[in-house]
Amino acid sequence: MSAAFGVPPFACQYLVVAGGGGGGKNQGGGGGAGGYRSSVTGEASGGGVSAERALTLKGTYTVTIGAGGPGSSNASLRGSAGGTSIFHTVSATGGGGGGSGVSERTGGVGGSGGGGSGPNNGGSGTTGEGLAGGNGASNVSGGGGGASAVGANGVADTSSGNGGAGVTSSITGSAVGRAGGGGAGGNDGTSTPGSATDGGGSAVGAAAGNPGTSNTGGGGGGGDAVGAENGDNGGSGVVIFALPVQAVVSFSGGVTQTSAIVGINRVYTVTETDPGSTVTIE
Repeated sequence: MSAAFGVPPFACQYLVVAGGGGGGKNQGGGGGAGGYRSSVTGEASGGGVSAERALTLKGTYTVTIGAGGPGSSNASLRGSAGGTSIFHTVSATGGGGGGSGVSERTGGVGGSGGGGSGPNNGGSGTTGEGLAGGNGASNVSGGGGGASAVGANGVADTSSGNGGAGVTSSITGSAVGRAGGGGAGGNDGTSTPGSATDGGGSAVGAAAGNPGTSNTGGGGGGGDAVGAENGDNGGSGVVIFALPVQAVVSFSGGVTQTSAIVGINRVYTVTETDPGSTVTIE
């Protein structure tokens, strides 16, 4: 590998996070976090696995930021899955939507699974990306799965589940948690709503859920049963990659990105793309 000599192809560490799933409506399950894939040395990837192998790059490559899945506004439909994020050959799966209170009560599958509504199961996560959503019970729902922890199960007639924790990375030079699952909606007066961390949206008593944080892949919070409240949207994903400062990097139109020097590398953070967006590394 010639990266040590400052000429291409270059060793490239990456973090790719998909869009989070939307929360369910009417005692809705929390949305699952977007899939989390990382090759950062000394850090974990999603689903409790070790970091992946770094890429070696010279050329033009696809870069795509997955959108957050919309929260459910129909109690017969679960929240929508998040969108896929892509960097070259690395693809992260969008988070599963949270189950809703009338039909489609099971959580959706995804990078991390959405939580189940009422006495229904959460959806499964994707190996190497995230974990399952929590199960619901009487008058409660399960939290959305996170990249490093399953969504919490609801406790019958008492409390809905918290969203599963995400993963913290320092690829940008600062420790940031991403890909947390959304908190589950409760039944205000009967059960309490679930909370969330690492970009996931919390649920709120007698109200709609909170959204996942943009560019973290956090799952959206589920809506409360009182007022048949809506679930909220998952957070959009992000692609972050680090290259030696000697690398010449350019992006196609429609890409929103920033960069900063971190140690011996320049780190690029891509937050928005158009269809067909690319990055060229020379």
